[in-house]
Amino acid sequence: MAYLNIGDKAPDFIATNQDGKQISLADYAGSKIILYFYPKANTPGCTAESCNLRDNYRDLLDKGFGIIGVSADSQEKQKKFAEKYNLPFTLLADENREVIKAFGAWGIKKLYGKEYEGILRTTYVISKKGEIEKVIKKVKTKDHAAQILEAMYNIE
Repeated sequence: MAYLNIGDKAPDFIATNQDGKQISLADYAGSKIILYFYPKANTPGCTAESCNLRDNYRDLLDKGFGIIGVSADSQEKQKKFAEKYNLPFTLLADENREVIKAFGAWGIKKLYGKEYEGILRTTYVISKKGEIEKVIKKVKTKDHAAQILEAMYNIE
């Protein structure tokens, strides 16, 4: 799968969130969205990334961002993850990987010299017009909010 590029129209989607509610990108029309893809709830890197976004949630809201996390975990696992870490944003349960693949966040990964398919940790910033504004492929899980703001505003 190929990543989307800056300026591309973000694909619309419908997926179930952690509370069992159907969510679409159209629900966020007119808002800036941080759409982040993570491999698996409750793993160290995914927990660090999600908690960093949680800890900086107010600052991101103040800058006008909404946040949506996406993994192939079940709705029940997403709910437990959100509750365990008090995540105040939407997590999508994309078990069939339709959203993941639409955004090019599925591909070949390497671990200990072996290749396998999986979710590529990726973050997209989507503009109010529904276009890809930024693509972050090398996510800093423990400092992701600052990484996003730096990418958007050249803040160091």
